[in-house]
Order: sequence, then C-alpha cells, then structure tokens
Amino acid sequence: MMLAGFIFLLLVTGGSTSSYTERPELPGVRQMFNYSFEESGSTLNYTATLQPELQENSNQSLKNVSGESSKSNCTYRDILNHLNLKENENSMTQPGGDKSPTTVELDLLLYAILDVNEKDQKFVSYIWIDVFWKEDISWNPHEFCGIWDIYIPAEKVWKPDLTIQEMTEKDKALPSPYLLIYSNGNIWRRDDMLVVSTCTMEVYRFPFDYQSCNLSFKSIIHSDRHIMLAKQAESDWNTRWSKEMMRTQSEWLFLNMTIDNKTANNFGINQSMLVYTINMKRRSALYVVNFLVPILFFLCLDLASFLISDSGGEKLSFKVTVLLAVTVMQLILNEILPSSSDRIPLIAVYCIGMFGLMMLSLMETILVMHLMEKDSKDQSLSDYCGDKQGKVSFHNCCREVKKLTHVCHICDVFPGETPSGLLPVAKEGSSRHLTEESHASDELSEAVKALTLLLSNREEEKMPGYWTRVAKTINKVFFIFYVIAASVFLLCLFFIW
Repeated sequence: MMLAGFIFLLLVTGGSTSSYTERPELPGVRQMFNYSFEESGSTLNYTATLQPELQENSNQSLKNVSGESSKSNCTYRDILNHLNLKENENSMTQPGGDKSPTTVELDLLLYAILDVNEKDQKFVSYIWIDVFWKEDISWNPHEFCGIWDIYIPAEKVWKPDLTIQEMTEKDKALPSPYLLIYSNGNIWRRDDMLVVSTCTMEVYRFPFDYQSCNLSFKSIIHSDRHIMLAKQAESDWNTRWSKEMMRTQSEWLFLNMTIDNKTANNFGINQSMLVYTINMKRRSALYVVNFLVPILFFLCLDLASFLISDSGGEKLSFKVTVLLAVTVMQLILNEILPSSSDRIPLIAVYCIGMFGLMMLSLMETILVMHLMEKDSKDQSLSDYCGDKQGKVSFHNCCREVKKLTHVCHICDVFPGETPSGLLPVAKEGSSRHLTEESHASDELSEAVKALTLLLSNREEEKMPGYWTRVAKTINKVFFIFYVIAASVFLLCLFFIW
C-alpha cells in the first residue's frame, strides 16, 4: 500500500528533482538511527548516524568485541609498575617482622667433585644452590593476561645473606643477576658456586677410606629470630639428582648426601644452620696397583734372596737394593698423607712392617757371612800350623800340669810317652817325700783326664766347616721365622683393612 502511494506521489510531482528527509515509522529503527536521503540527478546518497548516547555505548561494545584494548595489562613492565619495584625500599629490609622470622628454604645439588686434598685438608666442589623465600608482593595473574611469574634484577628485592661456614676461599664467580618472582610472592634464586672448603679427613684406612665433608649454610649476621633455614627437599631426592647431574668425581665415588637442620651458637648469637654432609668413597684400585702390590713384590724378592749363596757378596748387595726401594716408596707416601693425623695410617704400618722384616733379613745375612768368614780364617790357620798342632797342644797341657806338681821335667816328655814312666824317677827321692808324690800322681792323672776331654772338644770346634754348619742352621731357622712373621703380619692388616 505504501509502495503504491509512493509511486503515485512520484507521478504527481512529475519526477522533478526533490530533496526531503523521511523518518521511517519503524519504532526500533527510528529510535536508534537518523536516515537522510539526498537525491541529486541520478545519484542517491544515504547516511545514517547514531544517537549520541547510543554512540558511546556502541564504541565500548566494539572494543570488547575486538579483544583487548591498547591500554590492557599484558606486559612484564605493567606488573613491575603494579608491584612498585622501581624504588629500592623493598631491597632494604626483610619481609615480615621480629615476631615472624623469614623462612628460607635451601636446596643443594652437587655438580662435580673437583679435588680432595688430604695433605691440606681441603675439599673443592662445584655446586648448584636454590634459595626460596616469600616476599610481601603479589598480583592477580588474571588481571595481567595470565602472567604467573616474572624475572627481575636481584638488587630490586631483599635477599638472605647466606654463607658457607667451611669456605676458605671466596668464590670468584659472579652471582646470578636475576631472580624469579611468582604471583603469590614466592621468590626463587639459583646460583652456581665453586666452593673451596676445609674438611677434616680420616686417613687411617687409606686408600680404602671413606670421607665425609660438610657444607654448613647460615646467615652472616641474622639470628634465628629473623631467619630460619629449612630444607626444600629430602636427602634422597638430592642424592638421586646429584648422581644424575654429576660430571666429574676425580678419584672419588659419590655415595649419598644427608641434611641436618640445627641451631648453632656463633659468636654469642643463636643462628639457624642447614648442614649438607657429602659422603664419598676413594677409588683405591690405582693405589693398590702402584703402591701396595710393588711393596709386596719386594717382600717376595727378599724371600727369594735366601736361595742366593752366602759365600759371595751378591746376596748382601741384593738385599740392600730391595731395602732402598722400600725406602723410596715410604718417601712417596709421606708426600700424600697429612702429618696431622691422630692415628698412624695402616698403609704406613704396612710400609714400616715390610721395612722391618727386610732389615732383619739383612742383619741375618750379615751374621751368616761373618760366621762363614770366621770359619774360613780358622781353616787357613789350621793349614798353616800343619802337624805341629798336637805338640803345641800338649805343651799347653804341660803348663797346666806344672801348677799341680813340683816335677819340673814332666814337660819334657814327648806326646807318645805315658805318665807311668815318671814313677822310677819319683822313687829315687828321699823316703819322706814318698807320700806327697803318691798324692801328686793321683792329682796328675785326674788333670790329664780333664785336659784330654778339653782338647777333644777344642779339636771338634776347630774341625773344618764348623761355623759354616752353624750359619746354615741359623739361615734355615730364620727363613722359617721370616715366612711365619710375614704371613701373620699381612693377615692381620688384611682383616683390619
């Protein structure tokens, strides 16, 4: 109907150019838009504008539809501005107060065992340290496009002043310049350190020893009323991850790590302390091959030297050479072991025992050679005297007989004559000396018997090869003693080690 009216109007006007403004009668469209039509020639222009109050609402709706505005909080700097960390006030004091100490959690991972110096009692390790604590800063991640954490420079916030009590040299590596802050206020900082620390080592069972070195973390100045240290994870977790991350262990084998939380009094201040104990075992194969076994070989060589003849000087020279070799091994051992050990190490006892056995063997060889040399001298003297040996011995007997009798010519009797030939001479004296001469004859016969037994013993001692037989007996007895003593000594050390 309206379309027919519109055509009729055009016909009435005759199609002339006209300009008008029509407001549609549709209620909804009329309230929201203004339409204007301008006809000029053959061109029809159409414009539509919103009402002022609806235009503002429409713009806001368009912004919401398009996503986020250009002023939305989606950057780390927006969070930094929100936390107001541009000033240094947050780095001056610790979070919390005197009634509520700051809890600092630690986690340590052993990355490498670089050196364990027994002489200087030093332990060199490379470690990773994770430190966790809570600050009075936070934000809502939903207001910042889901940003849950942010890395900021370490100097922007307060940090616990932790140190290692056993450290003897300051770490030359620079600390990490950044730390991570979570939306709930938790802070995580990780540092790697090359730690040179003192470690009291027990070398009694060297080289089959176990060592335990402590790394004690504590605050430099804060007491336990301000900082409380706690472990982040259990010792089993630290041990497992340390073994997986381990890059080098030198001559040591890392066993496990234990954690102990305690309170210590340092310079009159009670401080919370977290002690990490690193347990290690020495790899002893190299010391066994290069030190213990060669000394045992020297002992075997010394035992084999009993097969060398004692007549020459080769045996003595050989034993002296072996003894000097053991002395060189002791000098090498002195450069390894510390001089401040409370007990003598078993390896030192091992070297001293071997040295003592070889020294006794050398002294026995000197004694045997002396006895054999003495036998050689006696043999030479016997050859020089020849057949005069019996006559000289008998004249020595005559000197003893003169002391028992007053018969002066008894010494002129030759060795083949018997004392019975002297009786007629005694009877030619006066009758008043007959009784005395009979007593002297009895004493003379007893003295001759005693001297005959003495001469027989002396002749047996001076038989050729007597001292040689004695030396051989001593050599056999000492060899048995030597083997038994060495076996008992080595077995005792084996069970103690």
